[in-house]
Amino acid sequence: MGDQQDKEALFDGLVEAAKALGNGRRAQLIDVLGQGERPVDELAAEIQQSMANTSQHLQRLLRAGLVCSRRSGTRIYYSLAGPAVERLWRALRETAEVHSGELDNLVHAYIGDRAGLSIIRRDELLVRLRQGDVVVLDVRPQPEYDAGHIPGALSLPVSDLKSRLHDVPSGSEIVAYCRGPYCLYADEAVRLIMDEGRPATRLEEGFPEWKAAGLPVEHPA
Repeated sequence: MGDQQDKEALFDGLVEAAKALGNGRRAQLIDVLGQGERPVDELAAEIQQSMANTSQHLQRLLRAGLVCSRRSGTRIYYSLAGPAVERLWRALRETAEVHSGELDNLVHAYIGDRAGLSIIRRDELLVRLRQGDVVVLDVRPQPEYDAGHIPGALSLPVSDLKSRLHDVPSGSEIVAYCRGPYCLYADEAVRLIMDEGRPATRLEEGFPEWKAAGLPVEHPA
């Protein structure tokens, strides 16, 4: 039978993953990797950190068993270690949303007022897709769309939306989605589309939540 020292070591080991997530930049990396595998240089650009700092954060996550890595040529690619990591990240967010009074202020400061945006839930979007009366836009970066997306969604990164909006079929409502509830890409897309006089709605959450709910996912051939 183990002694108190063994028990403490066990519980220290159990919280290693939580300790690795105890940094905002590393949490951002987990959030981005929830969309799919990415190389270090793209991850550094996403979290606006140097390659050296980003690599250090990724190594910390790797040691904690939260991410995996592979080399292809001169580039190193990282991905989440498995679905349990996505569940851990989602549980952490949900716990903070329920129990952290300060989080509401932080969310509002970052996201702003969404009162003027129309929102659609996952189940409603699924029905609309089956009816064929909606155009769905994936406004995440192209690599994330390539890693998996809502079936039938068109890839139109928000950075390209203004110049390519004429490519979007007219006559149907547009639904935009991105990474999740704290991602601004879909908000920006909906506001831009509405400014052009076209109806647009934001998916309530994002692609990771859609996938986690067991809804259909499409991968490019």
